Amino acid sequence: MFKFSSGTIYSRNRTAFFAIFLISIAFFAPSLVIAQTESPSSSEVVLIQDTVTTVKARVADVLNQEERKIPGTDVVQTYQTIRAEILEGEKKGELVEVQNDFLSLERGEAFYLMITVRGDSGDTLYSVVEPYRLPIVLFFVALFIILVLLFGGIQGVRGLLSLIGSLVLIIYVLIPGILGGLSPILVSLGVSSLIIIVGSYITHGFNKTTSSAVVGMIVTVVITGLLAYFAVGEARLSGFTSEEAVYLNFDTRGSIDFVGLLLSGILIGLLGVLYDVAIGQAISVEELNRVAPHLSRGTIYKRAIRIGREHIGALVNTLAIAYVGVSLPLLLLYVKSSTGSLGLTLNREIFATEIIRTMIGSIGLVVAVPITTAIAVWFLIKIKDGHGHAGQSGTGAVDQKKIGEEKRAIEHFGHSH
Repeated sequence: MFKFSSGTIYSRNRTAFFAIFLISIAFFAPSLVIAQTESPSSSEVVLIQDTVTTVKARVADVLNQEERKIPGTDVVQTYQTIRAEILEGEKKGELVEVQNDFLSLERGEAFYLMITVRGDSGDTLYSVVEPYRLPIVLFFVALFIILVLLFGGIQGVRGLLSLIGSLVLIIYVLIPGILGGLSPILVSLGVSSLIIIVGSYITHGFNKTTSSAVVGMIVTVVITGLLAYFAVGEARLSGFTSEEAVYLNFDTRGSIDFVGLLLSGILIGLLGVLYDVAIGQAISVEELNRVAPHLSRGTIYKRAIRIGREHIGALVNTLAIAYVGVSLPLLLLYVKSSTGSLGLTLNREIFATEIIRTMIGSIGLVVAVPITTAIAVWFLIKIKDGHGHAGQSGTGAVDQKKIGEEKRAIEHFGHSH
């Protein structure tokens, strides 16, 4: 009869327990892993995202087309069932059936197709995103460039180089700076100044006339920026007046200052028209001094301001109408659906923003005329004595008969017709 001590029995039982435990783990572990994968716990939710790609496609055939009312409305919409051929990507050459309620397409028409593969079920959905517009866009870009080169000559080439330089600064300096968390207003002031300097000197060359216009524009941009900062703050504008702003805010997790972005848009939008005013005033001063060198600084300033007034009247109207044109659909929507007073409508942020944008831009144009004119007169015209001398470095006395003719020409020029 065998006898075992209690220590021996405990040791053998423990060994058997561990052996059974290891065998159980080896047998049941795969099932446990599968069960956890198929049925995640409430604290661990597995998110399976959809896969979305956009490719170019062409309408091979329109299988069905009918008019239906949009649910919940009386608006009639065209619904199509089309067979589309995918023109690029992994599915190139495949024919797919697409339900289209976005825009009416014709056989042979190219468009962009969105392919969505559902992450949960694996189903593939097809939808129309945009018509293929690039050919007509590129046609008008090419037409613009050809006309600029044909009628603008070397000055047109310089203008195109200036435009390219401005776009480079906006795309590679302004946008990354704002997305990087820098102050939009400071970045915009810096980029605006660079656009003014680069564009002006590329287009018009390095001379005193261009320099006077550049200084005038920079001073005007600073003044306009201060006014815009005050106006936006006092009007309590948030910058969230469009769906794009809301989407951008979510996409950047609220890291962008949208008030500053609004100020940035006001300044950048002013540059094109401001450039026209400043260069025009500087050249006016230069030409008046050239045709009538005997005239004093004060007289030339007054004559140049006369030209600037006509310019202001046209450009302010152009700027205001341009803003109205951009906002026309929204204006029609509010006029159609608004039940409040006119004051309530104008008080809405989306309208108040456009009004302030237009007023600040117009103020910038108005103040640019006297500022640039004064700077150009100071830069370009030397102080003359009462006998038509331009100081000690002048060209001497001007022929009196010529002076009389020039005076009469200037006086006639100054009359309103």
